[in-house]
Amino acid sequence: ALRLMLGGFAVLSATSPLQAELIPSLSSLVSSLLSVTSPLAPKPAAEPPPKPESLRKRKVPEPSNLKDFIKDKQAAIVLGKALFWDMQVGSDSLTSCASCHFHAGADNRAKNQVSPGLLIVDAKGNPTPDFTFQVRKPNGTLQKGDFPFHKLSNINDRKSKVVSDVNDVASSQGVMLEQFQSLTMGGLFENRTVVPDSVFNVKGINTRRVEPRNTPTVINAVFNLRNFWDGRAQDRFNGVNPFGLRDQGAKVWRASKPLDLKQVAINLDNASLASQAVGPPLSDFEMSAMGRTFPDLGRKMLNRRPLALQRVHKDDSVLGSGSLSPLPGLSTATYAELVRAAFKPEWWQGALMIKNYSHMETNFSLYFGLAIQLYEATLVSDQTPFDDYAEGKTNALTSQQKRGLDLFFGSAKCANCHGGAEFTKASVHHIKNERIENMIMGDGGKAFYDSGFYNIGVRPTREGLGVGGKDPFGFPLSESRLARDFGDKAFKKLIGVDPNEKPKAKDRVAADGAFKTPGLRNIELTAPYFHNGGQRTLREVVDFYNRGGDFHENNIADLDPDVENLGLSNADKDALVAFLKSLTDERVRRRCAPFDHPELYIPNGHLGNESTVYNDGFGRARDSLMLLPATGKNGSTPLKNFLE
Repeated sequence: ALRLMLGGFAVLSATSPLQAELIPSLSSLVSSLLSVTSPLAPKPAAEPPPKPESLRKRKVPEPSNLKDFIKDKQAAIVLGKALFWDMQVGSDSLTSCASCHFHAGADNRAKNQVSPGLLIVDAKGNPTPDFTFQVRKPNGTLQKGDFPFHKLSNINDRKSKVVSDVNDVASSQGVMLEQFQSLTMGGLFENRTVVPDSVFNVKGINTRRVEPRNTPTVINAVFNLRNFWDGRAQDRFNGVNPFGLRDQGAKVWRASKPLDLKQVAINLDNASLASQAVGPPLSDFEMSAMGRTFPDLGRKMLNRRPLALQRVHKDDSVLGSGSLSPLPGLSTATYAELVRAAFKPEWWQGALMIKNYSHMETNFSLYFGLAIQLYEATLVSDQTPFDDYAEGKTNALTSQQKRGLDLFFGSAKCANCHGGAEFTKASVHHIKNERIENMIMGDGGKAFYDSGFYNIGVRPTREGLGVGGKDPFGFPLSESRLARDFGDKAFKKLIGVDPNEKPKAKDRVAADGAFKTPGLRNIELTAPYFHNGGQRTLREVVDFYNRGGDFHENNIADLDPDVENLGLSNADKDALVAFLKSLTDERVRRRCAPFDHPELYIPNGHLGNESTVYNDGFGRARDSLMLLPATGKNGSTPLKNFLE
């Protein structure tokens, strides 16, 4: 029948209206028959692999209304860099933002860096934390042999015998558990009391607490639409906390004149880094004693000399002109001066007290978030061999790296999640107009999901819901679930834009166990890997993907469909690792501008070991510190990578 149809079609000519109508109809029918019936029909051409893109051509996201707040952008960058590196921000006057982001924007410490399974939930999503340490106890030191956290008898077969498995997380130590009481000596010092910590202690003596997720790099993080592994740092900054428009009560104070103070809600777009920055300073895991507020932090910091405890290199690319080296600190007498230089007067000039705090103290979260975002926006690593290659320098990559590139963008399917110049589909560029997508999941069924957030089978889904969790106001962190369960109006109210997809009540959403796809630039320098820090080397990461993840079958309802057996040879794996190393910017490795930094004293666990620590007299273990010397714009000796 097909042969007859083809024969008949061959002799038709468009000599009548009937024939003119028949020809396209028959053509359509034949095409349909060929695609369904013919064993000889050619397969449709595969989609060409994406073309490599240089990050140099990608515009750095910035709030469209930034000029409503910032008077002098360069002054704001100075303020942001000082605040990011300043140890005075921590309640202990030792912990800075940089304490967990000093090595290629991440953390290479190995002592006292383990957290137990604190984020495990039951089938209904209720917390059921595991407080048992499995790989190393508090103040223990991670060893190479501890990795990977899920060990198999055959690294290429996820169904092979499990040699060992732990639900611990390799992460970053923050502060010890304490209660904030008050500010003393004119607000310069924090009065705190020790709270016994039932989890992070050695024989009843408090050790530094360790975050329940691995520390991601801040370098290139400005390109992420949302930040934190679970995406809770919203792309709309409310000036107060990470939750953007989700917190309808978040407001700051504006003074058009010194005596005319009004509380206002603000909304800065493209500002996820500002949202992220205001989270850790009040976290009793990361930087703060329990109960401290941003106005408290403002009162403490505004009258202090910036970086008063740390030396700044004379050639620091941002802070060098104000360096007092060899003395510590900047020549600017107080942080208040930096705020006045950076921000428009209406955000700090109020002369009235607000609940016993000044206007500037009350708005400190606004300055902190925006200034750190503007500093971190300068941390773009686009000077890599890959960028040279993407711009036409064919000899910028070795033959092995080119083979790895072909695999990355082709059969290994890496680029399906790590696409674009940023090497992540969690980027503003990728997601901005397509926040919600619909795809076939690992089990073959369709589901809506948050673009850039994927469950890849690192750990069982219930060990961490990721974007499947909720915000403090009871709303899903997942925008797909928010759109489905609360509708278009609520979505626009809480996210700031209309949903691009409109899931119905019965539609499936895949959000549980999904985490933000990290960018891969400088990945050579940022071990350990994944949200649980459970892989030590890039080869272990490639092995993981080659076998289709570790918890493929357990997580199948939420699993990304590209997580499957890849059948890579050892040469393929070596080529992929070689290609990933072409994403390293040597300025990051050597800490050259803009990645140079002030001096930093970094807590590195405590004197002693897992069995013995030394009491400081208040129930806290005595710190062991390591010194990170200041670098200038020309950088310094590369630091060793994790466990190297």
